Amino acid sequence: MRNHDRKPDQLRPITIERPFTKSAPGSVLVRAGGTAVLCTASVDESVPRWKEREDDPTGWVTAEYSMLPGSTSPRKSRRVDGRATEIQRLIGRSLRGVVDFAALGPRTITVDCDVVEADGGTRTLSITGGFIALVDAVASIGSKLAGDRPVFLDSVAAISVGVVDGMVLLDLDYSEDSQAEVDLNVVMTGSGAYVEVQGTAEQQAFPRAVLNQQLDAAEAGIASLTALQRENLGELWPLGG
Repeated sequence: MRNHDRKPDQLRPITIERPFTKSAPGSVLVRAGGTAVLCTASVDESVPRWKEREDDPTGWVTAEYSMLPGSTSPRKSRRVDGRATEIQRLIGRSLRGVVDFAALGPRTITVDCDVVEADGGTRTLSITGGFIALVDAVASIGSKLAGDRPVFLDSVAAISVGVVDGMVLLDLDYSEDSQAEVDLNVVMTGSGAYVEVQGTAEQQAFPRAVLNQQLDAAEAGIASLTALQRENLGELWPLGG
């Protein structure tokens, strides 16, 4: 058995506290085992200068990511490093992949993902929680939205999966991730389409069959995460079905 008495294909225990702050229209504290991420979504009634075109009044979604100094031991420096930059780009791409910018209108939503505690899977949990915060932020705009088109094309969530001691494991914590032979991060929509797959052979190259096993495990895990997102958002769930 793994930490939290999990089977290989089980997610860590997940809790979602929403809303978590009063200042941001979207705010979620999401926990998965020993990892906790605060996701806040703020609305700015303007767009980046490069999008300021009268013939294209569309919006934008961007993301920022950081690990708070006390989220790890030893202390994490506040300095933005290459890893943080790469992760926030991943979060932004993932969230933008399910948004209709014309329906959003000429405004920017920034999703900030701050890691409070880190025990593996911070980037994937940021995407899963960030989507919930983004939905709440869009809901706060209400009647300002352009037309009757839905802002969201789909939902999005992410999970890690890897191979440890020859076994495919879902939702790795740090102790598992640090000894993984293969490390994979998978981002998918609620309807089952891939947004991004990041995979690395940490030790030896792995065959296609092992990749397929990991993708199957990730798909099942993301289906469970999508159900949790939907349950938590309730009547604000932005998709039909």
